[in-house]
Amino acid sequence: MRKKVGVVGLGYVGLPVAAAFGQKVPVIGYDVDAARIAALQTGRDETGELTADELARSSITYTDDPGLLAECDFIIVTVPTPVDDAKRPDLKALLLASETVGKHLQPGAIVVYESTVYPGATEETCIPALERSSGMRAGAEFFVGYSPERINPGDKERRLAQIVKVVSGQDQATCDEIAQMYGLVVEAGIHKASSIQVAEAAKVIENTQRDLNIALINELAIIFDRLGIETADVLEAAGTKWNFLPFSPGLVGGHCIGVDPYYLTYQAERVGYHPQVILAGRRINDGMGKFVATSLVKQMIWRHIPIQGSRVTILGMTFKENVADIRNSRVIDIVHELREFGVEVQVTDDLADPEKTWSEYGIKLREWHELQPADALVLAVPHAKYVHLSWAELSSLLHQNCGVIADVKSVLNQKTCPSDIVVWRL
Repeated sequence: MRKKVGVVGLGYVGLPVAAAFGQKVPVIGYDVDAARIAALQTGRDETGELTADELARSSITYTDDPGLLAECDFIIVTVPTPVDDAKRPDLKALLLASETVGKHLQPGAIVVYESTVYPGATEETCIPALERSSGMRAGAEFFVGYSPERINPGDKERRLAQIVKVVSGQDQATCDEIAQMYGLVVEAGIHKASSIQVAEAAKVIENTQRDLNIALINELAIIFDRLGIETADVLEAAGTKWNFLPFSPGLVGGHCIGVDPYYLTYQAERVGYHPQVILAGRRINDGMGKFVATSLVKQMIWRHIPIQGSRVTILGMTFKENVADIRNSRVIDIVHELREFGVEVQVTDDLADPEKTWSEYGIKLREWHELQPADALVLAVPHAKYVHLSWAELSSLLHQNCGVIADVKSVLNQKTCPSDIVVWRL
């Protein structure tokens, strides 16, 4: 059994992993963000994934000093792997993490990557980086594996321990040892993949499948909108069949579903195949923000609300409900499209970090009390706070308590909607 675990990257994935292992063995939790480390040292997780009590139950040394990784003989890398503006894999953070780990790698250590990559990336890119910076040979002086993360941000029921863990290694002995280590913290079971590439591919197709299912429902929502049919009503009726899959339309962002398919299509194109279905689904999902914005503008025109100079309030900026993560949030697409129409847009979200939102998107979040009366609302992210608002509270955000509301996730009760408010649902 390994003596000390190192976790590189303490975000939505890395911190729960560190906390789980920290209840079994000593853990070094490393992150380059000094502010993040300082907050965790006081028992505060700004992502909201773990409480102070949960952190206190784990033996974790939080640090931004990579030198402490030299104490670890089992290192897990959980840094972000986004895409760039051209929708190509951005492995800069992964390469930097690999170089950092390599510089402090002790002989005989195992390095496990959890970051999402395309099939082949661990062996083609990560292992060479480790070898260069460590001066050692993989498979002889140190060992490498891959175990895709499956954590769902904001999900308090399906956490690390409750999700089957896929593991792989560059040889069977390494795979077996990695399985043994994760077995300490995962109750749902361990699946040993036949190779690192199989484990990498399994990860990207999990989210690619989900992306395509949502894309189908989003396309259906566009069709039903033109036919004047409520998508939610259609899905409710179709859902009475036992084998109908329960997907719903919406904005598809975040660091997984909106990103992972591009890792697979990138590698497919490298080997000479141009994916058609996967990229078609991505185009549909990437266009939903624009569709929501233009649909809202049409509703405003039909209500004789002048578009130029009008004001729209958007509720929610994070990529999904009840989480603070703003990475790859497609709410920004609604903002951009409305501004193209000459609309003044104000955005509020109590969970999103104002500084990060400004840095990432150039959006200045407004406090609830700072919101000016608007001509229309977009309930973009169904945080619990917004879902539980009364119609009176929603109406108070509109000029003279009347206007248009775009309910992106169909969470509002239309049956009790005041007559002065028009609700459009995706």
